[in-house]
Amino acid sequence: MKTISGTIERITYYNSENGYTVLRLQADSNQEIILKPSKVITVVGNLPELSPGEHVKIEGEWVTHPKHGEQFSATSCQQIPPVTVDGIRKYLGSGLIKGIGPKLAERIVQCFGEQTLTIIEHDPDRLSEVPDIGPKRIKIIITAWEEQKHVKDIMLFLHAHAISTNLAVKIYKTYGDGAIRIVKSDPYRLARDIYGVGFKTADRIAQNLGLPKEHPSRLEAGVIYILNEGGNNGHVFIPQKEVVRRVADLLGLDQKLVTPAVARLRDQGLIRVDDVPLHKINTANDRVTNDQKGQTDKKSVVYPMPYYHAEVGVAEALSMLLSFSKPRLRGVQPILLHETNLSDEQEQAILATLMNPISILTGGPGTGKTTTIRVLIETVEASKKKYALASPTGRAAKRLSEAAGRPASTIHRLLGYKPGEGFNHHRGNPLQVDLLVIDEVSMLDLLLANNLLKAVSPGTHILFVGDVDQLPPVGAGDVLRDMIASGKIPVTRLSKIYRQDVGSQIIINAHRINQGEMPKFPRSRDSQTQKQPDFFLFQADDAETAADWIIDVVAERVPHTFGFDPIKEIQVLAPMYRGAVGVNTLNQRLQAVLNPPKERKQEKLLGGTLFRVGDKVMQIQNDYDKDVYNGDIGFISRISLIDHTLAVLFEGRHVVYDWSECDKLVHAYAVSVHKSQGSEFPVVVMPIVTQHYLMLQRNLLYTAVTRAKKLCVLVGSKKAIGIAIRNNRVTQRYTALDWRIRIAPQP
Repeated sequence: MKTISGTIERITYYNSENGYTVLRLQADSNQEIILKPSKVITVVGNLPELSPGEHVKIEGEWVTHPKHGEQFSATSCQQIPPVTVDGIRKYLGSGLIKGIGPKLAERIVQCFGEQTLTIIEHDPDRLSEVPDIGPKRIKIIITAWEEQKHVKDIMLFLHAHAISTNLAVKIYKTYGDGAIRIVKSDPYRLARDIYGVGFKTADRIAQNLGLPKEHPSRLEAGVIYILNEGGNNGHVFIPQKEVVRRVADLLGLDQKLVTPAVARLRDQGLIRVDDVPLHKINTANDRVTNDQKGQTDKKSVVYPMPYYHAEVGVAEALSMLLSFSKPRLRGVQPILLHETNLSDEQEQAILATLMNPISILTGGPGTGKTTTIRVLIETVEASKKKYALASPTGRAAKRLSEAAGRPASTIHRLLGYKPGEGFNHHRGNPLQVDLLVIDEVSMLDLLLANNLLKAVSPGTHILFVGDVDQLPPVGAGDVLRDMIASGKIPVTRLSKIYRQDVGSQIIINAHRINQGEMPKFPRSRDSQTQKQPDFFLFQADDAETAADWIIDVVAERVPHTFGFDPIKEIQVLAPMYRGAVGVNTLNQRLQAVLNPPKERKQEKLLGGTLFRVGDKVMQIQNDYDKDVYNGDIGFISRISLIDHTLAVLFEGRHVVYDWSECDKLVHAYAVSVHKSQGSEFPVVVMPIVTQHYLMLQRNLLYTAVTRAKKLCVLVGSKKAIGIAIRNNRVTQRYTALDWRIRIAPQP
């Protein structure tokens, strides 16, 4: 083993999952680097998350890469404070210490010289001697210095387990000075308590610490992990035999050891073991037969407790509302129907809403759902009744408000959610409205549906509006499909294309796709409407060619031909995350083209992601404290190397993130089709190639196309489009809501 030391010049690559790093190191002048006379060394290896300006001592050996030449392969890394005045200035000015930027670092070093770090460590009150530094800033620096010391100690312990600095900060903030003790005693707490730490990471730590493979904590954590993975894939429960099998495979243990762990978690009240009809399981496995649909045989399944209570709660709430004998709108006269130009289907939808406590309105794009809502609201207003409009997401609520010409909010805002307190409206304090219209219900997951229905008092009418042919929600459950499948709720389906811009090929092709037909790609202006084509195909037979086309279409062709802003108005939607036309690669390429680095533009590498001012980003986890939710898209407006914060502009509102919170953000130049639900974009560009055949489904293509408002561009092959259209198999989820609605007791 050899040892080298020096200052990090640049981080070329960092993988947040395993810590693999490629960096450039300026070796200290007192070292003889035989292979690198310039003393600038390429270092590779699994390292803690480092930053330019840090001084490190690295152990390892010299290797020769066939393409990149001589490199130093690191086996261990120790972050050490610099000793020279210039090194201290670079160290403090690099943004490592919260509260200190380059200018303040210069003043501090001018004041204390080589004693700077010693004074900050042992006599920080002397920072008041530095010109133009106030007590508030001194307090921030002292706190950050102490926190960094603790995080470094934790990192030394966690480095062997490939834990990033970002996660080490979270671990310290969660557990404080007891972090190492807690991690050693129960590493599986990390997976339960800290966002970003998964079961596999916790299990790797536990195994390295010598925890037996058969330890009860490991078995129970494995069960919770499998159930959580099911929830991430939309499942409300998983059959018990499948849970036992999957946990045993995950842990490499006998299935006989898993069953007692399920029983322990059940006794602790963390999970619920229940029986559901056998056909609910077979349907999710796509093996249902006509004979099985009517059978009453049941099978044991395992629910995470919140999902069980939510499924039962939604079914019972719907049953109670449906059976109420005095709904508040039953006497409202639909006199305005004679003054409007509605179709018979639309009139039927309004009458169904007025006559029934709960009703559903579904239909594709351009069939007049929002027109129906607007006339319904005008009717209710004429009768002096109270109403509210809401959608699951902020973007969907904004669209609903614009279309209906009335205020609309997110469901969370409607229910008065307050961080730390929960929902203001619930059974004890229900909403005081006569009519509740919930739009984009295809996005409504089970947990949110339960909280919504808790806040609805008997007698209130609810109209659920959504496109049942779109993808199911990102969260667990399939509420809209289940409500329709229950047969207990009146459903009106709009089929006639009603929107005035019926000449739009986007709308026409969306309906063609939904009916199993290939879309048409007009090449010239429509002779009757004189409209420019708004639906295009750029043909590419392989993923690499398609990726090149996408960059060209987004950055050059569409902006130059149609005048759309490539960042704010064009959205790339991809079926998958990996591969040449996956979300991850496209984001890297689009960022490089659309928002390249500039000398005065701040950027920061956090958790392996390079964030830059001007970047388009998406929130990937509900954050009730910040009032930002999964799928919200914004733009980075500020990165502060002094405050260690990053600000994102969401719909006119700046939201501030500490750097340790930025794993809730991802680049959004390209996003998955699933994440686009409820949103609408002026331009949608979608890769569709045969390499994605596992994900090519009709409802996925249909959902992507219906996100486009003015222009839709597909990039790929007609063969891939045909595969998607022919695959009309809707991915079934383990959910029994429709059955529970049917059997729910009448109040």
